[in-house]
Amino acid sequence: MKLVEMKGITKRFPGVLANDDIDFSVGPGEIHALLGENGSGKSTLMSILAGLYRPDRGTILVRGREVWLRSPRDAIRYGIGMVHQHFKLVDNFTVTENIILGHGRTPLFHNLKSFSEKIAELGGHFGLGVDPGARINQLSVGEKQRVEILKMLYRGSDLLIMDEPTAVLTPQEAAELFANLEKFAESGRSVVLITHKLNEVLSVAHRVTVLRAGRVVAVMGREEVSERKLARLMVGGDIAAARREEFCRVGEVVLELQGVSASKDVGGQGLKRVSFSVRRGEIFGVAGVAGNGQKELAEAVAGLRWVHSGRIFINGVNATNLSPRTIADLGVSYVPEDRLGIGLVPGLGIVDNVILKNYRKPPVAGRWLINYRQAEKEAEWLVKEFNIKVADYRAPVSLLSGGNMQRLLLAREILGNPLLMVVVYPVRGLDVGAAEAVHRMLLEMRLKGAAILLISEDLDEIVKLSDRVGVMFEGSLVGILTGGSIKPEEIGLMMMGLAGPGVGA
Repeated sequence: MKLVEMKGITKRFPGVLANDDIDFSVGPGEIHALLGENGSGKSTLMSILAGLYRPDRGTILVRGREVWLRSPRDAIRYGIGMVHQHFKLVDNFTVTENIILGHGRTPLFHNLKSFSEKIAELGGHFGLGVDPGARINQLSVGEKQRVEILKMLYRGSDLLIMDEPTAVLTPQEAAELFANLEKFAESGRSVVLITHKLNEVLSVAHRVTVLRAGRVVAVMGREEVSERKLARLMVGGDIAAARREEFCRVGEVVLELQGVSASKDVGGQGLKRVSFSVRRGEIFGVAGVAGNGQKELAEAVAGLRWVHSGRIFINGVNATNLSPRTIADLGVSYVPEDRLGIGLVPGLGIVDNVILKNYRKPPVAGRWLINYRQAEKEAEWLVKEFNIKVADYRAPVSLLSGGNMQRLLLAREILGNPLLMVVVYPVRGLDVGAAEAVHRMLLEMRLKGAAILLISEDLDEIVKLSDRVGVMFEGSLVGILTGGSIKPEEIGLMMMGLAGPGVGA
């Protein structure tokens, strides 16, 4: 008997057929991978199983019994828990409060300290450490994802739906998490793994279901698949991989940090005397487990965080603690990790989002008002040039797929031919095709002579794109690796605070 069966699931949204007569099942003790491009219907299907959406047609069976999942509470009652790509957390609550919120076993009068101790122990067991007392709005995106995973583990779900669970983990932590998921499956429980990392599918999944355009195109056992076969099934053809040219003329220093220190949101030091430089035509990758200073580093360079000691130079100009507008005028573009919360305004359309940075400058800025005719021309050119799929230029950008949002954000930041690009986890949550498109955009900017500061927890991305890699641990730069000597395993050890190469500029 299957633990969960979904039969003939169909779900429509205005103008979109998200799921088209889908059959999907998970057996007891099974790790089942669900693959597909952005917009293929994966998240919609799993949101139906988690009780967030109701299908227009189809049935759901749990242990052979037909059920009606009218809310997430119903799903949790049947042992189904989901970690979403876009988090379902209360920003002003602490980690502990979010995890116990809505849990039926939480008493009216409770001891938060005892709950915090249990959550800290659970996080340590799964390699998902996070401060139980920290508020959600003080955490990075990666740390928020850990809270979501811990929330479902705390509830003891029989079926755990995990959307990109290893995106913010080191290779060692990912291996530990998968080992625990295998133990989870061996106990008779099940896991649905939504991931874009095809090597993860090959290493842990027992079966794989591939969706394309809302339909199932393949269901296979692990022994039947390969990375190339899965990629072809996802996009309907071969994907041209973005490749970094080994030789690129490196020019003068564009970004230089000298002993930079900055505070965290929650108190304490986020950056501790960090020093390095980035030159024209170079991608400098910064690796580290979420919460080790990467967020503070990006914000300090972009002018969004106060630097209390040390200096930041941009193209020879002392830019320490200058305003974000002034730093942008120095030729700096900023692509944050939270594309909807910080990078774009979700309720505005394509045109308004495109001109967010240049509305004060000709030809978009008219004498008294914004020249929307010129703004529309710029938006149309960007959409065509960067292959952004748009149905309506006036519709909110929140309706775009993740890949198209990221292309739009990168296109806007590339528009002014920046000297320096600060790019934070540019392919988070994107499918393999969209990720390759974003990587090609960054490599083209490198060849044009831009200096790129690339911050990512995805070590495959860091190794693939970077000329040099700096590794962060507890706010310090613990080492810098160069060129062909970069290995994910070595970076992973350094991310955990183990000894690495000496720091160099």
